[in-house]
Amino acid sequence: MKKQNTLRTMILAAMFLAIAYILPFFTGQIPQVGSMLCPMHIPVLLCGFLCGWPWGLAVGFTAPLFRSATLSMPPMYPVAISMAFELATYGAVSGLLHRILPRKRISIYCSLLIAMIAGRLIWGLVRLLCAGLDVTEFGLSAFWAGAIVTALPGIIVQIVLIPILVMVLESES
Repeated sequence: MKKQNTLRTMILAAMFLAIAYILPFFTGQIPQVGSMLCPMHIPVLLCGFLCGWPWGLAVGFTAPLFRSATLSMPPMYPVAISMAFELATYGAVSGLLHRILPRKRISIYCSLLIAMIAGRLIWGLVRLLCAGLDVTEFGLSAFWAGAIVTALPGIIVQIVLIPILVMVLESES
């Protein structure tokens, strides 16, 4: 039975990686829309919740790097690199908190919000490191604009959609 669960988890993780690869095609034709809706975030967060933190971390780290290496979108440096750490954090934190918190609706929201905050903080830190710790290159206003203001529609979609999908998909399994 354990072997069957491991296979199921691997298949789900591969599916989430494929969705993270394909979903930006629907929003990426207009780069501003893609950066507003954050399409790769949704499958990575779902992977963390449904497959666990190791798979969420792996899919989150791999998705933007794989997409950049094969399609040159997002650009590898600094965008895909910082996204890799951000999405890895999303997948790891959502999966870890979902495993340790009680199986209640509010716990899904708590896990999601903490993962989103942690991921955005990691993204900002990596972007700052890529800028050579030069706050004139990447300061607080750039962080605020990139992490919150530009991504606000995607943040709202994630807060609304992810908990519903997690509850529905967990009730099905």
